Amino acid sequence: MYRSVPVPAAADFAITNARIVPVADADGQRAEAIESGTVLVADGTISAVANGSPDDLPAGIEVIDAAGRWVLPGFIESHGHLGVHEDGEGWSGNDTNEMTDPNGAGLRALDSIDPNDIGFKDALRGGVTSALIKPGSGNPIGGRTAFVKTWGRIVDEMLVSQDLSVKSALGENPKRVYGEKDVTPSTRMGTVKIIRDAFVKAQNYRAERDHAAAEGKPFARDLVSETLAEVLDGTLAWDQHCHRADDIATAIRLAEEFGYRLVINHGTEGHKIADYIAAKGVDVILGPLMTTRSKVELRDRTLATAAALADAGVRIALTTDHPVIPINFLVHEASLAVKEGLDPVVAIESLTINPAAIFGLDDRLGSLAPGRDADLVIWSGDPLDLDSRAEQVFVSGRKVYEYDAETGTAAVADPFGPTLISEP
Repeated sequence: MYRSVPVPAAADFAITNARIVPVADADGQRAEAIESGTVLVADGTISAVANGSPDDLPAGIEVIDAAGRWVLPGFIESHGHLGVHEDGEGWSGNDTNEMTDPNGAGLRALDSIDPNDIGFKDALRGGVTSALIKPGSGNPIGGRTAFVKTWGRIVDEMLVSQDLSVKSALGENPKRVYGEKDVTPSTRMGTVKIIRDAFVKAQNYRAERDHAAAEGKPFARDLVSETLAEVLDGTLAWDQHCHRADDIATAIRLAEEFGYRLVINHGTEGHKIADYIAAKGVDVILGPLMTTRSKVELRDRTLATAAALADAGVRIALTTDHPVIPINFLVHEASLAVKEGLDPVVAIESLTINPAAIFGLDDRLGSLAPGRDADLVIWSGDPLDLDSRAEQVFVSGRKVYEYDAETGTAAVADPFGPTLISEP
């Protein structure tokens, strides 16, 4: 049960006496846990992380005694559909796929995100403070993604960046969608042809654009080719939906052909070719791990894939693919992966610093280090333990969620504020 409370004022504060798990230091190197320490927050960012309780805390600052609790960076959902596939809203709230053109490179997830989706509240309940929201996998090329904080009133105010990646899909989904329309693509080779044609066109577009600029001549813009030119230039990563090992290999083949930066999304059969993925230096956003084998390409799904990839040297992040799996279960994906052999330290990294680093945001997110955004969570205990809860959640230094153990209710700061008019 949720109850709304007024929007909190921005405030400086210190969390003391906590077991602090910084994950990484200011240089991005793995940092050891501090058994009893202090996190100091000022102006929405972390200003200090210290062992013990400093005697020189700023006068008048709010002090939160977190004795017996754990403090971690907010978790990052690296492949979700929050706000574009609204939980419980059926077709009216599902704007995940524009399945009228197999090349949707001109589309932007940002234009479909509804911050009022209840999934954002669920994210806070699970300690998830930011998410990379993506179009779905119905199209070979789905569109531009958007990285947002999981609390806010207007998506433009929640936005961290929409200049990170473009979603693309191989495998069953696009061939099913367009095969049912009796148009290309209806096969895996047809899907790849759509992608290859689009990149060749983008290469030509970029050359013609640059030539026109050099000649001082006007040039007609094309949003589809402009986006793909940014992928070719390395400005945007290529978020490639693929499950089967052969589709993963195809994704790598395409990336090497056109020279863009590939991020594997899902990677269900990644354990079969983990050494190959590692040798290619490709990151994998793995999951969701808790689904049924609902289609053929999931038949070899196993919770042990995370450990296999990590042991091979692949940098991994975990995903719920919300709303496929509720976003507040993200931490449980990590717990189940640990049960099947994943190092617990790597499990936490897969929810924090790894997704931040994959998309170049590790200077702001994914760790408790000075200068990072104050997106942090006070847990009742080790978050990988099933009985641990996120008790207090802070986004950009504002406390936006609090769990009351006595009443069993959660208070969520209402981003729309006290100006709402209640229904009679």
